[in-house]
Amino acid sequence: MPLGKKIAFLGTGNMAEALVKGLLRAGTATREEILCSEPRAERRAEIQARYGVETSGDNRALAERADIVVLSVKPQTMDPLLVEIAPAIDHRKLVVSIAAGIPILAIARKLGAGVRIVRVMPNTPALVGAGATALARGAHATDADLEQARALFQSVGTTEVVEEPLLDAVTGLSGSGPAFVFLAIEALADGGVKVGLARPVAMALAAQTVLGSAKLVLETGEHPGRLKDQVTSPGGTAIAGVHALEVGGLRAALIAAVEAATRRSRELGEKAAK
Repeated sequence: MPLGKKIAFLGTGNMAEALVKGLLRAGTATREEILCSEPRAERRAEIQARYGVETSGDNRALAERADIVVLSVKPQTMDPLLVEIAPAIDHRKLVVSIAAGIPILAIARKLGAGVRIVRVMPNTPALVGAGATALARGAHATDADLEQARALFQSVGTTEVVEEPLLDAVTGLSGSGPAFVFLAIEALADGGVKVGLARPVAMALAAQTVLGSAKLVLETGEHPGRLKDQVTSPGGTAIAGVHALEVGGLRAALIAAVEAATRRSRELGEKAAK
């Protein structure tokens, strides 16, 4: 459904480009409603040529014209951006931040009292329209603000709403999770190569197996354990492999990975809040 809002992306990296592409594809916004800020002239030209949207190097000018301002710069460049655009931001605008580890309070301190902020944690599969995004709203954001922010990210995948303190856990699971899954795909493919498959064949089979297995979980609603049981026949090949994974501590390793990534996200957030 069209939002009918002017949307300014301040910073046009891969995630912002994925959103632009998704919004246009879904009809959530028109080319005329999307504004993209980017310091590099060659990147501005690339985005303009690719999507037909307006581009500029002036963050403040685009923020002034927008109804929704998406902060899509790297965390280390957030402070100067907020200082630059603060005069253009008031309670009439919705601010959406996708900068990892920057708390809503830290953004609000720079932009002023009463600003409506929604903080978002997307993940890289959004680049192919299959993202998993979590959103948390600030004290001044309304239900309508949250729905508008959700509409942006539903154009590139699925969305969940959480309280802000849980965004560290989201970062540990879905934000960092693609790295864990890529490692698993690589390892599965290596296993295929070890037992005689050509690498391109092994990689294609490994990636499709992970994709198809995830689709089974999502589309059937079955617990993964039950689906696993359906594959592991008595004395068969799959249960032999599952046993090897249990001996190797796969479950514990994945749980520890999510915990470690969550802990690191929390540390970065505490540093940004100071």
